[in-house]
Order: sequence, then structure tokens, then C-alpha cells
Amino acid sequence: MTKILRIGSYLLGKSINNTNSKALSRSLVTFNSKLIPELNKVAQRRVITTSSYLKHEQNTERSAGFLNGSSAVYIEEIYQSWLNNPDSVHKSWDIFFRTNSIQTPPTLGQGGQQVAASDLNKLLELLKQASPTGLMVNKAKASISSSEEQQVEDHLNLYALIRSYQIRGHKKAKLDPLGLKSSIDVTNEAADDLDAAFYNFTESDLDRVFKLPHTTFIGGNEQRLTLREILKRLNDAYCKTVGLEYMHINSYEKCNWIRQQFESPGSGNLSPEEKKRTLKRLIRATRFEEYLAKTWASEKRFGVEGCEVLIPAMKMIIDTVSSHGVDTVIMGMPHRGRLNVLANITRKPLEEIFCEFDSKLSPSEEGSGDVKYHLGTMNERINRATNSMIKLVVVANPSHLEAVNPVVQGKAKSEQFYRDDKNGDKVMSMILHGDAAFAGQGVVFETFHLSDLPAYTTHGTVHIVVNNQIGFTTDPRSSRSSPYCTDVARVVNAPIFHVNADDPEAVMHVCKVAAEWRTKFKKDVVIDLVCYRKMGHNEVDEPMFTNPFMYKAIKKQIQVLKKYSEKLIGENTVAQEWYDAEIKKYDAILEDAYEKSKNGVENKKKAWLDSPWKKFFKGTGPYPYPDTGVSEDVIKIVGDKFSEIPDNKVFPIHPVLKNTLKKRANMLAHREADWAIGEAMAFGSLLLEGTHIRLSGQDVERGTFSHRHHVLHNQEKDLETYNPLNHLSLNQANYTVCNSSLSEYAVMGFELGYSLTNPNSLVIWEGQFGDFANGAQIMIDQFLASGEAKWFRQSGLVLLLPHGFEGMGPEHSSARLERFLELCSEDSDTIPEDGESTAMRQLQDINMIVANPTTPANFMHLMRRQVKLPFRKPLIVMSPKALLRHPACKSSLDEMLPGNSFVRAYTETGPASQNPEEVKKVIFCSGKVYYDLKEQREKRNLNDQVAIVRIEQVAPFPFDIVKDELSKYKNAKICWSQEEHKNAGAYNYAKSRIQTVLKDLNDERINDVRYIVFSH
Repeated sequence: MTKILRIGSYLLGKSINNTNSKALSRSLVTFNSKLIPELNKVAQRRVITTSSYLKHEQNTERSAGFLNGSSAVYIEEIYQSWLNNPDSVHKSWDIFFRTNSIQTPPTLGQGGQQVAASDLNKLLELLKQASPTGLMVNKAKASISSSEEQQVEDHLNLYALIRSYQIRGHKKAKLDPLGLKSSIDVTNEAADDLDAAFYNFTESDLDRVFKLPHTTFIGGNEQRLTLREILKRLNDAYCKTVGLEYMHINSYEKCNWIRQQFESPGSGNLSPEEKKRTLKRLIRATRFEEYLAKTWASEKRFGVEGCEVLIPAMKMIIDTVSSHGVDTVIMGMPHRGRLNVLANITRKPLEEIFCEFDSKLSPSEEGSGDVKYHLGTMNERINRATNSMIKLVVVANPSHLEAVNPVVQGKAKSEQFYRDDKNGDKVMSMILHGDAAFAGQGVVFETFHLSDLPAYTTHGTVHIVVNNQIGFTTDPRSSRSSPYCTDVARVVNAPIFHVNADDPEAVMHVCKVAAEWRTKFKKDVVIDLVCYRKMGHNEVDEPMFTNPFMYKAIKKQIQVLKKYSEKLIGENTVAQEWYDAEIKKYDAILEDAYEKSKNGVENKKKAWLDSPWKKFFKGTGPYPYPDTGVSEDVIKIVGDKFSEIPDNKVFPIHPVLKNTLKKRANMLAHREADWAIGEAMAFGSLLLEGTHIRLSGQDVERGTFSHRHHVLHNQEKDLETYNPLNHLSLNQANYTVCNSSLSEYAVMGFELGYSLTNPNSLVIWEGQFGDFANGAQIMIDQFLASGEAKWFRQSGLVLLLPHGFEGMGPEHSSARLERFLELCSEDSDTIPEDGESTAMRQLQDINMIVANPTTPANFMHLMRRQVKLPFRKPLIVMSPKALLRHPACKSSLDEMLPGNSFVRAYTETGPASQNPEEVKKVIFCSGKVYYDLKEQREKRNLNDQVAIVRIEQVAPFPFDIVKDELSKYKNAKICWSQEEHKNAGAYNYAKSRIQTVLKDLNDERINDVRYIVFSH
């Protein structure tokens, strides 16, 4: 059959499109004469194409060709089954295939043209015209009786009916606990093709016996069933409380596996023990919410009422993956249901949670800097279902929904890296979503597109959408254009399992299958848990203002615990006494925890950490400023490898790169370093010391400005690359440098998550241009700038943001230095106490570091200092563009030797410093504008009259160095020079701090700190 279809495609492409009937006639001589009558019969009897199947395809997939991925694969499956075993298909198919022995044109293959449904009749008509005297048609007709023809038609119609259930059975599924339906599939289109009458079956056909195709498992061990039983089993599998979307997946194996999990008779049945465990978990989830509602009635807690089955669902997933060897689950979720997850999934002590509610309860240590429903935690415990250890992590997150998704993925990826878990067998991620956010937030799409990229994949994530059918007050019909909230997942061929949350047993089956899918295929899977939100957006919100119809239905809803407990008691799975005892036992646990919380429970910061770093923090300071110099031996090892030209016979590289490497070698021979060498010295030395480095972003392997070239490409072989810095030593650490997808928000979040696992690493995100960080502003504001204050979580993530006005337009000129400075927590009116540890104290106290280095050596020391600090802070670097190749921007290798370290500010060392009383102007600046100022000063012969001080570390501000310079040049006018406008750049940040120093010095120049814009 596959051959017939491909030949038809071939004819359409070669003959019909060219309207050349002679060419068609010539092609026919290579075909077996029996092809014509069979194709005629297919058209005349309107079996699949011109009757029911064509009608169905045209109505539901108008934009797709007849031989699209689903229909062509379906017929090919039947044909393949017949090839393997003719007895495995119905007799009608056997006859059909036996009478069509043909050869495929040599140019046709899997990628051949597709036949549009509307064109097939045209093809058949041309075939009839090309058939001389119609003798072949009569000959073929004589080979099959009229009754057999009817069997062919009926079986083809049956197979189309089965396929319709597999593709669109979810349209009839009873997914909404409220019975509203319009909130689930907002298109609410009818699925006419799920009616047997659509395929010309009548009441009299219901008790006829049909042979089942191999593309369904509804028969179990039976190969033949009555139509009545077939319809019943299809409805049981696809149209009850589970709706399946999986036929968009371009893999026969995966589709067949899912079919088997849901179609096999009895596949969704739970054992008595599983039912009992589900009820027990449902008791805990429900009674926890009820206790919070009773004890703190006016508190916002974003409870999970209406979707209490979420807790048993998550536990089923964890149990299943744990049984397959997973021992770490990294989780992210929104605020709704978070406290219940902390209490009943991670088993965070209840007294610690209760302490967050009651303002009268005084913890022994400072409490959280964020609301309780944003907090994360980590706990290792025994998983009772599998009797194995499991580490459960809930990552802290802000109110910005879905922002945590890439953070979770990055953290999971780093856990896998450090454990050498190459296939995700030990570590997996699980992310919870809200329905409105899943459809509405672009970061969901960005994160999905990382799922299969080699440097970003976590080998499958289980996604659970808590589908409340509402977003705050907004009806789904006003908040999305896609039929389902989960349609975004189809772009990565993820199966989507919709399930009614008021059917706990169906939910357990779906969750078990989803976990098995992730274990087997290492791909993403989505569970759409269709439920409702019992309260408003929070517990003190009134939803009847905006959603009266829905909330009238919700008020009539019977609690799922009541319904399920009555069901199990009624079928004697559990006794009433057992149920009452479980309720009483958990209520007692809650009361006991509340009493403990009143008796001085210790609410330690570490109890809320989602990424604890054992043995990293040593004391509280003061700490010595780190020496970040490296030995001559290290410089030689890194320099030689970084400038080495690979053997042209083994690994030919681009001729221009050969010249680049020669220039590097020449500079190193003269003990000079440009920016690329300075960076390589930082990375190479850290790698040799055992520090893992990960550099990620758009085009980072080469570098936006073609300066880096850390990954060389074989000019003769596709995808063969060589990374010199990964070949420094047998004992070195791994260097991962990877071009990312064209995303800032998700990729920066991913790298942030990656940085949380191990502090002894250097994780870097580089923007193609500095302004590209705009696309990740939420990540910067909510995670980087405030993560430590809110969640006690440190991160050493580095952002490299190319910055400078080099004529590339307003967007690509500025990395918005002023925005990062505004986010810094430093007090502009307070000068730190003087002392040897001042610089380190400032670094320890601030929330993030902002630097604008101007020399390769200082950049090298800055990168190394980031790892050598005894704590972790985000580092924002205004990295250069013009300075990458600026002839004056070079450093001596001597500046990289031991005894050297990062210079927070370079003071004036020229003629002006020799006679400070005569200096008329002292100019403070930061970044590459220094080189422009220096050039102009020399041109105007002002070297002895103008002093220039360049600030390399803008935040925390080097008060002590600035104070010394202001004291030195007492008679000079004070200026700040920059390329940016007055309300941008570092001017306002620096001015206020310079004035604070002048105030401390009682200097009358306090109100005369001038702004100088430098324009080319």
C-alpha cells in the first residue's frame, strides 16, 4: 500500500501538476494492471478517501494533505503488518494488497511529495482515461465478489473510526468536574467523526464481528470483536475522564506505546493497595488545607482546594520514577498549592510552615524575606513506596509565573552533570503550571525549545498543569486562542494527557504512564489536571464579581475526598473505621505541629534553602582579599594550547583562524595579552585548578565579534569541532562552551539554575549585545538582584554584556549599566569603615557586583576572583567591543603573575600625579571611554593638568580609593565623563557617592560634581 501511495504522489507531482496526460500514460506502463481497478474501487466506493475519511479529513485538517503524517503512517502500518504476516490483517486487506504487486519509482522515498485529498479523485479519473477500453477494470472486478467488496469498505471504515478515536477521542472526554466544558477546549468544536453513523454503520451492524487492526490494543488477547464492543472499549479508553493527545508525535513506536497503556483492557485499574494509598494521600492533602483555613482564616495561602488530587498525583510520579532508579527530583511550581507540596511531598516540618503564618511566633533566627508561598526547600528522605532514598527540591520563585521553569531545568542539568548522569537516569525535573500562565507566558515556549538541545536537555520533564479553568478573573475564552491551554507542548512532540481531577484513579493511571514515558523515552510529557479553584485568586478574594456562572457550579461541587472515600467504602476496599482513624491521625499530627511552633521552633535560613552548599561557607569574616595571580607555568600551558594551530591533515581550520592563532602566539612571545588571551588565561587557569566552567549564550563559541574562537571547526567534516581549553591537562575540569537557542529569558534562567548546584564553578551567560539582557529583565530583577535577600540563596552567575557606543545604533550600544546599578543594595550615603578588609566587607554586603573592566589582565583577575571569593554574588560585566582589538588595550603577562589581584580603580600614574596641587581637573570615568579621554588629553598636551581615575568596579563603589584621590587633587574641578546620556550610565550612581566622600572631607566642591559627555 505504501508503494501505491508513493506512486500516486509521484504521478501527481510529475503529471498532474504539469497537466501532461501523455507523460502520465507513459508512466502507467511500468505499473501492474491491477493497480487501476483497485484505485478505481477506492474512489467509486468512497471507502476512506471520497466518503467518510475524506469528509473527516477535510473538516478537521483542511490545511493538511491527504497523505499527511497521520493518514499515511496509518495505512503504512497496516501494509507493514501484512508484509510481516498476511493473516494479521482482515481478508479484505489481504486481497487488496495481493492484487497490487508493483514497483516504486526509484526517485520516491519517505520524503516524496504528498497527495492532497482533493487531488486524488483527479488522479483516479486520469487513470481511468488512460486505461484502454476498460478491460483491466472488468478483469479486476471479477477477482473480488460484491460481498468481499463490502467487507473491504466496512473494515476500512472501522479502521478510520478507530483512528478517529485515537486522534480526537479527547473531544468527547468528560474532563471538566464542573461540567462546563467551554473552559477546557475553548473552540468547543464537535467531533462528528466519533459517531459510527459517520462511517455508514447502522444499528444492524452493532453485533457484527470485525477483525481488529494491529494499530489498536482494545482487543487485548482477542483479535475479533463486535462493533458494539469495539465502540464501548474505544469510549472507555478515550472518552471517559481521560483525554489523550498523542497522534501528533512523529514516531510509530511512541504512539503505539501510548496506545497500549490506555487501550489495553483493564490498563487503568488500580490494585486495592494503590487505591488505599491514594485515599490516604488525598486525606492528608485535604485536611492540611482545611486546617490552615480554620486556623488562619484571613491569611492568604493560595490553597489547592479543588485540586487536592495534585498531591497523590505528584507522589505517584515520584514513586514510579523512584522505582526506576531516579533519586533526585527538582521541582518548580507557582504559588497555588505550594504549602501543601512543601508539607506533603517534600515533608518539610509542619511547625516550620506554621511559623510563617503567625506573626506572634518568634523564630530563633531571622525569618524569610519573601511570602511563604514563594519559598523553596530541599529534603532527603526515605520514599516509603520504594523503600529508597529520594532527594526532593522545590525551587524558590517569585510571583512572575513560569519564570522558575528554566531555573529548574538548569539546576537539574547541573545535578546531572556533577553526577555524570548522562541520560537523566538519576536526576529528573518536574514542573507545575497554571493553565492561564502555561498558555500565556512566552518563557514556557522558550523553555520547551531547550528540551532536546544537547547542552541543555534534562532528558525529559514531567509537566503538570493545574487547570483551574481560569486566570485570576479572566475566562479562558478571553485569554488564549488555542483550543487547549497545553497546545504549546505539541511543538516538541510531547504527549498531552488531559484528566478529570475528580477521578483520582484516572489521575493515578495517567501519572503512572507519564512517569513511565519519561523513564522509557526521556522526553517531556504534559499532564493537564482539569480541576477548579474553590476560592477566588486567593482566600480573601471574591470570585462572584467576575465569574458568577462558574462559581455557582463550584458551590454545588462535592469535595473529591468525600466522593472517593464513599466509593472505596462502598466497594469494601477500605472500612469506614479505617477512614475515620486516618482522618483522626493526621489531624493530631497537625495539632501537634502547631503546638511545637508556639514553643520556640527554630526557623533557620537553611531550612528554606533549595540549594544548600555543604562545607562551602567558612565563618562570617573578615576575609582576606584573594590573590588571583597564576604561575609562569600555567601561563605557558594555557598560552601554548590557546595559540596552537591544529595539524592541517588531521583537523583543517579556516585560513583566517590560522592567522589569528599566529598573532596570539606572537603576542605571547612578547609577553603581551589582548582581551581574548586574558579571558583564556582566566578560564584555563581555573580549569587546571579543577573549577568547572560553563559559558552559554548566543554565538559564544566564536564570540559575537569573532574574538574568542574557543571552538574550532573542521573545514572538511561537518560537526567535527575542537575546544583547545578542554585539552590542557588530563586532570583538568570540564569546560562547556555552548551556543544557545535564540532566547535570553529562558537561557539566562537556565544558567542561573545551573549556578545554584555547585559554588565551585564559574557559570557565565553572555549576551550577543548588552541590550539583549532586556529580554531577561524578569530574571535579573526577581532572581539575580533579590534572590539572596528573599530566599537566602546565593549565586555566582556572571553576565557578560557587550557595552559601548561604537556606532551600532542606540540598541546595540548600551547594556543599560544604570539599570543594574539601580538594583544594587549599596547605601550611597554611608562610607564603609576603613580597614584591610573593607573591600571584602563591601563585596559580602552587596547583593551583586557590577564591573566595567578596561584591561585584559584586570578582566582575568575579575573572573578568577569570582571563584576565589568565600561567598557567591552575581557579577555583571560591561564587557567591551572596541577594546577587543584596541591597540592600547593590552596587558603584560607580568600583571597576571602571583601577587597581583583585581584592581577596583586605576588611579592616575602620569605627570599629573607628580604635581597634584597644579592639577586643574580630575576626571572620573568607567570603561572604554578612558582610552578616548587619554587620547584627547595627549593631543591637547594636558597630561600634567588633567588627572584621570577609572573606576573598574562600579558597585560596590571604591569609596576608599576615591577618597584618597579627592584628597590628593584638592584644587581640581571634579568631573564624571561617560558616553551615555546624563540620566544613563554610571553618572548618577557615582555622583551621589562622590558627594558623600566630599561631605565626609568637608570639601566645598560637594555641589560641583560635573557631567561631561564624551561623543565621537
